[in-house]
Amino acid sequence: MTKVKMLVQTKYNDQLLRADKEYEVPDETAKRWDQSRLAVIVDEKQENKASN
Repeated sequence: MTKVKMLVQTKYNDQLLRADKEYEVPDETAKRWDQSRLAVIVDEKQENKASN
């Protein structure tokens, strides 16, 4: 599973995913959405540095 931050609002598996929110999706889905500019993959390492 990969964490993504949505750039657009979309419906996925009968669930509404909102723009600017983070969700965990399967790796292949995350890669496809990143390439299509629907979402960006969240870098866990960057997130941890920001919280420290």
